Amino acid sequence: METAALLVVLVILLALFFDFTNGFHDTANAMATPIATGALKPKTAVLLAAVLNLVGAFLSTEVSKTVSHGIIHEDGIQAAVFLPMIFAGLIGAITWNMLTWLLGLPSSSSHALFGGLIGATLVGVGVQGIDFGMVLSKIILPALIAPVTAGIIAFVATKAAYSITRRYDGKPDGRDGFRWGQIFTSSLVALAHGTNDAQKTMGVITLALITVGWQNADQADPYLWVIIACAVTIALGTYLGGWRIIRTLGKGLTDVKPAQGFSAESATAATILASSAFGFALSTTQVASGSVIGSGLGRRGSTVRWRTAGRIAIGWLLTLPAAGAVGALAALIALWLGGWGIAIDAVLALAVIIGLFLRSRRDAVTPANAMSDVAESGLAIDLPDAPPPTRRQQRIEQAKAEAKARKQAKADARAQGKNGTRTKSTTAVRDEASTEKGTGE
Repeated sequence: METAALLVVLVILLALFFDFTNGFHDTANAMATPIATGALKPKTAVLLAAVLNLVGAFLSTEVSKTVSHGIIHEDGIQAAVFLPMIFAGLIGAITWNMLTWLLGLPSSSSHALFGGLIGATLVGVGVQGIDFGMVLSKIILPALIAPVTAGIIAFVATKAAYSITRRYDGKPDGRDGFRWGQIFTSSLVALAHGTNDAQKTMGVITLALITVGWQNADQADPYLWVIIACAVTIALGTYLGGWRIIRTLGKGLTDVKPAQGFSAESATAATILASSAFGFALSTTQVASGSVIGSGLGRRGSTVRWRTAGRIAIGWLLTLPAAGAVGALAALIALWLGGWGIAIDAVLALAVIIGLFLRSRRDAVTPANAMSDVAESGLAIDLPDAPPPTRRQQRIEQAKAEAKARKQAKADARAQGKNGTRTKSTTAVRDEASTEKGTGE
C-alpha cells in the first residue's frame, strides 16, 4: 500500500508537470494572433491568458469525465498494474510536448496525453483495456472535424468582416477597430482553453485516485483540490509563455490582420466551448491553427504558407503515435523491471526534460525577440501592399474610366470642330484673295 501511495504521489506530480507544459505549449492558441496584429503586448496577453485559463478550469468537468471514465476500462485493471501504466503514459506525453516545444511545432498536448496513455495501456493490459468506441467518438472524430469546422467558420467570418467594412478599404487595412474586438475574442479562447485542456489533467489524477480506491468510481467529478491544483498549474505554465510556438503560429501560417485575427479567435472560442459542453477532448492547437488558415484564405490577396501548414499537419499526425510509442517503451521498462523500472523511467524522463531545456537555451526565444519576426513577416510573404479591388470597387473604377473617356471624347470632338472651322475660314480667305487677284489681272 505504501508503494501504491508513493506511486500515486509520483503520478500526481508528473500529471501536474504535464499540465504546466500544456500551459506554456498552448499559450499561442489564444495569444499569437492578437500579439501579431498589435492588439495586445506580449506580456499583457500572456498574463490575461493565464488568468482566464485559471477561471476556465472551474467552469466545466465534462472533459475530465471523458478521461477518467471513458477511454480506458479501469474497472478490470489492478492498481499494481495500472498506476505504472499511467506513469509511463505521462512520460510519453511530456517527452513529446517538450520536443515539439523545442522545435517550435504547435502539436497537440491533448493527443500527446491520450497517445501516451493508450500506448502504455496497450503494453501493460492489452487491447481489452481501451474503449476504442470512446476513443473514436470523443477524440479521433473531433480531431478531424473540429479544425475543419473552425476553419470554415473563420473563413466565412473573415469574408463577412471585410464585406461589411469594405468602404474603409482605402485606409491601411482599414479595420483597426477589430484590434479592440480581438482583446475580447482572444480572452474567450483563453477561457475556452481552461474549460478543455485543464480538464484532461484532472481526469488523469482522478483516474489514479480511483485506481487505488481513494475516490469512488461512481463519483465522476474530480475533487476540489484536484481542480484547484490543475487550474493553478496550467495558469502558471501559460504565464511563463511558449514564445517559440507563438512565433510559429503567429507569423508562420499567414500575415494576420486585425479582421482576420478577430474572426479566427471567434471561430476557435466557439468551437472549443461547444465541444467542452459535450465532453469532446479537443486539441485547442489544432482548432486554433485551422481557424488561422481559414481566416487567411478569407482575406483577399492573402497567401497562406502551405509548407508551414503542412509541417504543422505532420506534427498533428505524428503526435498520438509518437507519444504512444514513448509511453509504450516506458511501460515496457516498468513491466519488465517492476519498481526499478519505474525508477529508471523517472530518471530517463528527468534527463530528457533537462536535456531538451538546456538545448533550448542555445536559441532562446523570449518576449524581447519572439515578436520581431511577427512584425517583419511582411518581408517573407508574397502579399500585395493593397488588397485586390472588390467587385464594387471594380464597377466604380470602370464607371470612372468610362466617364473620363466620354469627357475626353467630347473634348476631342470640340477640338476637332474648332480645327475644322479654322481650316474652313483659312480656305475662304485664300479663295477671296485668288478672286481679287484674278480680277485685278
